[in-house]
Amino acid sequence: MAGMVIWSPMSEGRSRESLDVECYNGAFMLSSSSRAMSKTGAVLIAVVLVGALLVGGCAAQKAGAGDTVVVHYTGRLDDGRVFDSSIGGEPLQFVIGGGALLPAFEEALVEMRAGEVKTIMIPAEEAYGPRFEDLVFVLDREVLHEEAEIEVGDMLSLPMPNGMILSGIVVDISESSFTLDANPILAGEDLTFDIHLVKIVETA
Repeated sequence: MAGMVIWSPMSEGRSRESLDVECYNGAFMLSSSSRAMSKTGAVLIAVVLVGALLVGGCAAQKAGAGDTVVVHYTGRLDDGRVFDSSIGGEPLQFVIGGGALLPAFEEALVEMRAGEVKTIMIPAEEAYGPRFEDLVFVLDREVLHEEAEIEVGDMLSLPMPNGMILSGIVVDISESSFTLDANPILAGEDLTFDIHLVKIVETA
């Protein structure tokens, strides 16, 4: 890693020795070939470091489109309920702009630095869209296999006469029928995410 060399004045009769000032993840790191520094040398280094901080010479790298990143997140609904979280498990690794996640989620990572945390709100129209009542179907239980047992909350995928597959969640059951909601589970919901950019694995 390239650093800037600061010369440290030593006692008369000895050669000058160098100190490297390096930037690593936004922090200054010092390395020296000498075993000891004079007080004058230490003061000189302190002055240079303060100056470098003031001019922003050691800034951590920012994430951008096409970068591979590792992220922890927690997703919440308006009422505070957590609908998904990576905390306590493995973080996500993906390419920003690759389309693996909601576009607004990926875009929020642009310009973030490793270690940074931010909270964003994604409106329903930019998340999973509005909820449509015509995607809620009341179906005869005869469409199921005779031995099939269903419960509210079950996810079903059923073949339709037109060859399409109807997928949804069971939201109600009666003796002769059941109701299947084919809307995305989070349709119509504004989503809040706490995002922690753990690290930038590879830049574009």
